[in-house]
Amino acid sequence: MARDNSPKERQKKQLERKLGRRASYDRILIVSEGSKTEPIYFSEIRAAYRLHTANVEVRPSELGTAPIQVVQYAKDLFENGDRHKYIQPRAFEQVYAVFDRDDHNSYFNALRLAESLDRKLKNDAKQFIRFKAIASVPSFELWLLLHYEDILAPIHRNEVMLRLKRHIPGYEKGAGRAFAITREHLNIATERAEALAAKFTADTAPEPYTAIVGLVTLLTTLRG
Repeated sequence: MARDNSPKERQKKQLERKLGRRASYDRILIVSEGSKTEPIYFSEIRAAYRLHTANVEVRPSELGTAPIQVVQYAKDLFENGDRHKYIQPRAFEQVYAVFDRDDHNSYFNALRLAESLDRKLKNDAKQFIRFKAIASVPSFELWLLLHYEDILAPIHRNEVMLRLKRHIPGYEKGAGRAFAITREHLNIATERAEALAAKFTADTAPEPYTAIVGLVTLLTTLRG
């Protein structure tokens, strides 16, 4: 009998191989506002620490870039999966929605929606999952800038970019290699971000804040 080599059958086998490579740690879904910068950054961490792609999925929001849309897409992707991306429904223990404060009107609503979903959704193992907003005030680039400077007062996203380019000439959103370039300063960035988190929260905007530090710490301490 001839082997079934249809696209559907190949997709099924790819999914089975992917699931078979799962590591022992939690399955993590990261959905970002940005279509390039954040996905590339977290994918670089995943590669650098050899994290299983079956356990750590990194996807940009496909509903839009408004914070509320990022959270909604993360919820939808968790609940329904996406067979074209080999993502099964409810196949995670932790879900993170990554977005910036910027000037988004839905920012605070997105924070509240994420809070309402935390420990309320069950995965395929019937466990309540962690669902967290990973917000940055004013932007993701604040996290990168903290690798080089201590920021203690409110700062506009344009100023963040200006200062960051002094440390990383030619830096542009989505250019890639941000983790590789900044990695040697990761410890000091972590200290600075944690110090900010001790004084401010995502709700105290425009005070500088980034929850990226917690997600990076999680990813860099996972063990397969």
